[in-house]
Amino acid sequence: MGVMNDLLTTDLFPQALLPVRLQGQTDFEGFRRAARGLLAQNILPEQVSWQCGDASLESPPAAGTAHSPAFSDAPAVHVPPEFFAMCQAAVMHHNPQRFKLLYRLLWRLVHEPELRHNPLDADMEQARQMAEDVRQDMQAMKAQLRFRSVQDDTFRARPLAGPLHVAWYQPEHHIVDAVAPFFAKRFSQMRWAILTPESSVESDYLGPQDDDGMVALRFGPGADPQDAPDLDAGEQHWLTQYEQVFHPARLRRRRMMQKATASPQRYRKGRGAAGRKAHAPRAQSPGQVAISQSLS
Repeated sequence: MGVMNDLLTTDLFPQALLPVRLQGQTDFEGFRRAARGLLAQNILPEQVSWQCGDASLESPPAAGTAHSPAFSDAPAVHVPPEFFAMCQAAVMHHNPQRFKLLYRLLWRLVHEPELRHNPLDADMEQARQMAEDVRQDMQAMKAQLRFRSVQDDTFRARPLAGPLHVAWYQPEHHIVDAVAPFFAKRFSQMRWAILTPESSVESDYLGPQDDDGMVALRFGPGADPQDAPDLDAGEQHWLTQYEQVFHPARLRRRRMMQKATASPQRYRKGRGAAGRKAHAPRAQSPGQVAISQSLS
């Protein structure tokens, strides 16, 4: 995978960019692993194209992915601890060029040792600001998120587990995975779900636990912002939005049942309510009229 790293040669004979595919928008470990491998092969930042794949797709690592064996034996790169922490936050920023910026900074830290002593460097300042934006977004989500309780099918089956608490939030950056453990600890005895446009997460304290004894979180797709419920929306609206994300089949069954029960019962023309054919009363003969009157 070696690439010519002479700047003049690269300018005269431009080469195709090397694609590196990450597993999801916040694949920090994949970025870290790939960056070490790229540095070990002296691949310039300008020669790399960073791409974010779908973290939900389980497939074996390909040659162009950050988790491929090609990057497995790269030596560690020694950087200041504050740079490592900054990268962990900055990878969650919505800026699509964040991985390109961070790899360029890593390259420069290795080849320009004086960079770590320059607080006015434009690249470093941009990365710091991105990390700060992400931290502020995480704090805002923790402070502003509000849950609405609903009585779902699970509550009706086991009322002692308590109702389901659903929340809607629209963060500015890719922070759902990072913030979810905070809510899992804070509401460890509650069933809850958080819906966002990019991804959603739910927790059931009576469900399975991970190796650390924490409730296993379940992540799902994002919810449509056009259907986002207001906090004062009806309980059924909140329940519908939750089931669209996590239980679409259950929602379809419920709608079919509601449609079936709401359909008016139809009768065939000429039949009564019991389904029997209605006949007009026959005219009585004079004798029958007399008998009827005598029996009355």
